[in-house]
Amino acid sequence: MATEKELDAFLKGVEKRAFKRSYYHVRNEESALDIVQDSMMKLAEHYGHKPVDELPMLFQRILTNSTLDWFRRQKTKNALFSHLSDFETQDEGGDFDILESLLLSTNPEQNESAQDHAQRAQTLRAIESEIQDLPARQREAFLMRYWEELDVAETASAMGCSQGSVKTHCSRAVAALAKALRIRGICL
Repeated sequence: MATEKELDAFLKGVEKRAFKRSYYHVRNEESALDIVQDSMMKLAEHYGHKPVDELPMLFQRILTNSTLDWFRRQKTKNALFSHLSDFETQDEGGDFDILESLLLSTNPEQNESAQDHAQRAQTLRAIESEIQDLPARQREAFLMRYWEELDVAETASAMGCSQGSVKTHCSRAVAALAKALRIRGICL
C-alpha cells in the first residue's frame, strides 16, 4: 500500500512529463494542465491504496483516458457551439506557442555561444513540431516509450493494445521523425 508521502513523491515525479505529454496531444496549455490535474486527483482518490509499483501504470492509463475524454468533450462542444474566435483574423500568422516561449526563456549554458543556443533552440522546436505532426497513436507510443521511459509491456497496457502494436507504432514514429528531420537538414 502506498503511503501519503510515497503517493506525493510519485505525483511530483511524473508531473512535468505528464504535462508535456498532455500538451503534445491537446496543444493547449490550460487544457493539458486540467487533464494532468484531473488524472492526479483520480489516481489519489481511487487508487491511492494500491502498492507504489502499480501507480505508474495506473496513472498512465488514467492520463490516457482523461485525454480521450477531453477530445470527446471537444468534439461535442465543437458540434454544438461555434467560437467567435473562428471568425477573427489571425495577426502575424499564428498562435502563441507556449513551448517556444518556455524554450526561449531558459538560460543557455555558460560555455554556449549565442549561435549554438539559437541552433539548439531551433532544433528542439523542429523536433517538437515533428512530434506533434505524428499520428495520435504513434505520438502516444513514442512519448510513453521515450519520454516517460516505460517499457513495451507497460506502454501496451497503458495504451490498451498489444506489445507488437507498441513496437510498430514506435518504429513508425522514429522512422517518420528521422525522415522529417533529415529533410530539414537536422542530423542528430
